[in-house]
Amino acid sequence: MSAATPSPAAPRPAAVPRPTAAPRSAVVVGAGAAGLTAAVELAERGVRVTVLEARERVGGRARGIEVAPGRWVDAGAAYLGDRHTELHALLSACDLKTAPTEMVGASRFALGADGGDGAGGPAATTDGRFPPLNAVALGDLFEQLEELAAAVRPDAPWLTPDAGRLDALTAADWADRQLAHPDARLFFPLFLGEMMAADPAKVSVLHMAFYLRSGGGLRYLNAFAGGAQQDRVAGGAHRLCERLARRLLDAGGVLRTAEPVLAVEQSDAEVTVRTPDGSYRAEAAVVAVPPLLADAIEYRPGLPVRRAASRTGRGCAVKLHLVFPEPVWRAHGLSGWSVNAAGPLLSTVDDTPPEGSPGVLTGFVTGAEAHRYAALPPAEQRASALDQARRLFPMLPEPVGFHLTDWVNEPWSRGCYAALFGPGDWSALGPTLTAPHGRVRFAGTETSTEFFGLLEGAIRSGRRAAADLLTT
Repeated sequence: MSAATPSPAAPRPAAVPRPTAAPRSAVVVGAGAAGLTAAVELAERGVRVTVLEARERVGGRARGIEVAPGRWVDAGAAYLGDRHTELHALLSACDLKTAPTEMVGASRFALGADGGDGAGGPAATTDGRFPPLNAVALGDLFEQLEELAAAVRPDAPWLTPDAGRLDALTAADWADRQLAHPDARLFFPLFLGEMMAADPAKVSVLHMAFYLRSGGGLRYLNAFAGGAQQDRVAGGAHRLCERLARRLLDAGGVLRTAEPVLAVEQSDAEVTVRTPDGSYRAEAAVVAVPPLLADAIEYRPGLPVRRAASRTGRGCAVKLHLVFPEPVWRAHGLSGWSVNAAGPLLSTVDDTPPEGSPGVLTGFVTGAEAHRYAALPPAEQRASALDQARRLFPMLPEPVGFHLTDWVNEPWSRGCYAALFGPGDWSALGPTLTAPHGRVRFAGTETSTEFFGLLEGAIRSGRRAAADLLTT
């Protein structure tokens, strides 16, 4: 949600008065893109800012992995498109460049019956990214999804016509009722896993439709050239958060890592934020962590509505990188892109750095498969991923590196790409996602109705929270 677009009908608790003037000091909880954006906005306008981060690094769900000296890949948030205007502006202000996502060559698809071996059937090679399934059935699926998304009210999905019914129905229930062709039923969970890192049985139809609408529509979200996956941040998206942290320090702010927040207490005059190592007092606070983490903080006075509900879920994603001396698949006319009916790798993409080496094949394990795969021993995780990658790309040599990021069980994210809103969540939580709680504001990509779940949404939410405090 942009700074100029207030949350409709968002209640404010009468028990905790809002401040009547812009704060001179603030504590920001969370050093991801949202929290650091808010912190820099405040600090560069004269507010004394302390940022508290539970991890020993900044970045939140943007994390970089060095796969060779000076060569980085994204273990978390990665892609951006031309509609991500706030992200582009911030990258420019931080003197960071973008690099185009490589998508040249044929794709691989393993979408048939697996014959009991878990392989998803023999892989087929096709030009482009359209799967070798019934085109009419998939066209009908996409048309239905586009119709759902177009009907959502993007600034307030809980006020969408028929919102109650759409919010009570899971995406799996919808697919059972609406998708008759087996190819559409096969492809739907793979598509939802790629787009949202979601298990269709765990998210509401309203959330699915809103996510697609918020991100710019199905076609934009799913596209590389001209779409939301067109570019990457050169050197890794984590560099943006590192540059923001430097700007914070240069503006006189304080950054403390490895300090998880336990409680946020407030009075008429101040906020006290408590961690295992101490207490921090200020005139205002911004809580910029995912809903499940924000809900685990103790608030005094308590929140009128919790930040998460019983069916709010974790984004179901495990992201792994197979590193090779060179991107050998390119010499065989392959793009590195694949989509697969069986796991663990439900999709792969070429994430080779712009310099051309090392070759990096990134695998995505999403939805229900992410939970199963995350529970395996590390040796089995590596072996099963490499075995499947070699069935898809038989020319692969022995990898020189294997990196796995388990976002499902990451304690200070509790999922990735973003929280998943289950049945009833938008109706219960939506009206208060951006509502102030006295001297406390909330940020994070899940509080943005524009580009929800993306870096762009996180940045917009941070700007909104800072602007709200500065214009009080």
